[in-house]
Amino acid sequence: MDGACQFVIFGATGNLATSKLLPALYHLDHAGRLPADLRFFAFARRDWDDARWREHIARSLTDHAGDGLDDTVLARFSERFRYFRGDLTDREAFVRLAKALGEAEDAAPRDTIFYLAIKPSEFATVINHLGAAGLSKERGTHRVVIEKPFGDDLESALLLNQLLHRHFEEEQIFRIDHYLGKETVQNVLVFRFANLMIEPLWNRNYIDHVQISVCEDQGIDGRADYYDRAGVLRDMLQNHMMQLLTFIAMEPPPALEADALRDEKVKVLRSIRPIPRQAVHSYALRAQYGPGRIGGQPVPGYQDEPGVAKGSVTETYVAAKFYIDNWRWRGVPFYLRTGKRLPRQTSGIYIRFRHPPQQLFRETPIQSVEPNWILLCLQPSECMEAEIQVKQPGLEMRTRTTQLMASYRQPHEQRLEAYETLLLDVIQGDRTLFLRFDEVEWAWRVVDPILKVWTMEREFIHTYPAGTWGPTEAGRLFDRDDQDWREQ
Repeated sequence: MDGACQFVIFGATGNLATSKLLPALYHLDHAGRLPADLRFFAFARRDWDDARWREHIARSLTDHAGDGLDDTVLARFSERFRYFRGDLTDREAFVRLAKALGEAEDAAPRDTIFYLAIKPSEFATVINHLGAAGLSKERGTHRVVIEKPFGDDLESALLLNQLLHRHFEEEQIFRIDHYLGKETVQNVLVFRFANLMIEPLWNRNYIDHVQISVCEDQGIDGRADYYDRAGVLRDMLQNHMMQLLTFIAMEPPPALEADALRDEKVKVLRSIRPIPRQAVHSYALRAQYGPGRIGGQPVPGYQDEPGVAKGSVTETYVAAKFYIDNWRWRGVPFYLRTGKRLPRQTSGIYIRFRHPPQQLFRETPIQSVEPNWILLCLQPSECMEAEIQVKQPGLEMRTRTTQLMASYRQPHEQRLEAYETLLLDVIQGDRTLFLRFDEVEWAWRVVDPILKVWTMEREFIHTYPAGTWGPTEAGRLFDRDDQDWREQ
């Protein structure tokens, strides 16, 4: 982004801004990556002034920014902010904001970023008010950053997109998915396309199936007002996990450019086999956690969480199976699993290879040869592992599995948080790691049949005890008996 820049955070006192945006922006300032003339407006309804807001910054960063704060950087970072009191439903507040932004421009016009760190139900109100106040197309290179979930289903996503385009051009819209800012996710591209030994094997001739798991040991953390309406299918699978699937399955783009990359991801989503509504239960399963124990401590079931509606059938666990009907992946199942209150926090992409097509060891003590795996671990460790078979020491012909690990970060290298990457891209105007609407639309088209069936089934939902890996019924999604969920 050339020239001066202003950055407006709507919902500045909310959880997202406090726990993610402020720490990420502080770290970018600490690293000297923010433009010297970048200024922030913290838009919120609390009756605060600039001094009270700066106290909030210091307290938030102390809680969420990791290692000790640098007082000099903190002072510089805090001075970048101006607190702006306003209600999101008050149109006049946006008129006052437009005037404040204009006064801050001085002689040179400033590009302005509007970050919607607010509830999805408030998106439409803010977008309309921005347009009515002349803070969209009419004011030059303005940008709007919108968080997921982008809509509640296909129809609402289409309507939200129409509303956005009424006030903003597509080039101004940054649909953010923080998973795309994770370095391990980006490293999938390097792993696949920069290593000649890998890419020739990356197809249906060698790969048996692919698993993508995002497992959380936390509950809903007091977010019942959002979560009980959304559920984990909307919250995780439709966006984060679909993005992981596209990175694994896409063809090599001709260049590492925004539209070239996104074109290939859309091709994957369009190639996913549609799920007939009458066959939804063969492709997807939902469940809800009950009381149990995490880390040796008792935890309540979902029904007992504060704010959850009585008799709610909102899912906290989803397992689903998809097929990509193209030349590379035809017949290879992709198994996706995500849930809350599972035994530990772990996420990864697990690729299982086919068995060798021969019987070389049939007259040896080897009963069966375990398959090879490639593990792309996202958390808690960020690494890549290959599981291969080697001979055990001794006189007999026996095998065991050994791991070859490649950690891409050296011990002295600092971890870069996903929001740091994406916020810097917004400031610089780089849309490569942000979603184009056809990505969002086709992801909704994939899961919409599942949503429609589950919406009508309000009487029953599978359950699993907190602290377990989910319902045993999830195993029925596998095509064969020798396939099972990886717990690493």
